[in-house]
Amino acid sequence: MPWSNVTPVVPDLTFRPLSGPAELPLFQSLSYVLDHEVAEDLEAGRRSPSWLWVALDGDRVVARAGWWRGSGGAPGGVPALLDFFDVDDSLPAPERLRVGAALLEAATSAVVPAGTPRPEYERFVPPDWREDPAARAVVEARTGALETTGARLLVERLRLEWRAGTPVPEDGGRLRFRPVKDREDLVALMTPVMEGTLDAHGKQDLASGLSAREAAERHFDEELARYSTPRDWWRIGELPDGEPVGFVVPARNDYNPVIAYIGVLPGRRGQGYVDDLLAEGTRVLASQDGVERVRAATDLGNHPMAEAFRRLGYVNFERALNMVWDGAGPSAP
Repeated sequence: MPWSNVTPVVPDLTFRPLSGPAELPLFQSLSYVLDHEVAEDLEAGRRSPSWLWVALDGDRVVARAGWWRGSGGAPGGVPALLDFFDVDDSLPAPERLRVGAALLEAATSAVVPAGTPRPEYERFVPPDWREDPAARAVVEARTGALETTGARLLVERLRLEWRAGTPVPEDGGRLRFRPVKDREDLVALMTPVMEGTLDAHGKQDLASGLSAREAAERHFDEELARYSTPRDWWRIGELPDGEPVGFVVPARNDYNPVIAYIGVLPGRRGQGYVDDLLAEGTRVLASQDGVERVRAATDLGNHPMAEAFRRLGYVNFERALNMVWDGAGPSAP
């Protein structure tokens, strides 16, 4: 039904979560690249119907928002990420902004406990989204609505993929690789890497007042420790005399094999060791049965890391926009 034939005022819309998995087709009246994952996520507990919200004009979905928490969930059942936010693109631009922002505020008040930091928003977009007028319009409609709620862009990231059949160099012997022994073994190396990081999330942690050690511990505990794949995949690269130069964390998340983290110690940067580390991590994953691809990501502005992935044959198949809110979420009504 054309928008001109319905009443474009927020009070006439219904904002509500799904009543259960059976309503998933309603949520998927709008589309996004992650739609195919939602049913399995619900079964696995990575999502909850109460975290999947729609704005309804009668029985027509004009906007939706959804949160995710990954395997194991977060303490207290708090979602970790807002990764669905869509508005019917047939609506006039002012209505897209107003309806999208109103839904998001209503849903956030119900989903995110009062006083809790609002989960970050992540949107996957085409790699050439700025050059494609249609893709750019979709992105700007979403980010514009989010900005009216106080969100700001934190970083744009390259999403990268190595595909089976792409050559991976044999170990040239420049470094000796050993498995990570334990949490302290890796955190001790993550700490100096964090001090000079080009990663926007790491910089945000440091700007919040965390020390480099505290930021490294937080990254380990909140992300790396969640991976259920063997920790003996994780590698530290050392010179022949035993001096460590960096590390790589190959793992598998809920969906794909990934290079979860890679770092070169500050005193050894610019000497090409990132290539050795990345190749080792990719070899570990590529040697597992049935691996068709390995995923990774790096900030758009982290040119040395992006170039390392390019040299090894990773392709930039997508980008991610990450937006954050400063402060806690809205209070529940």
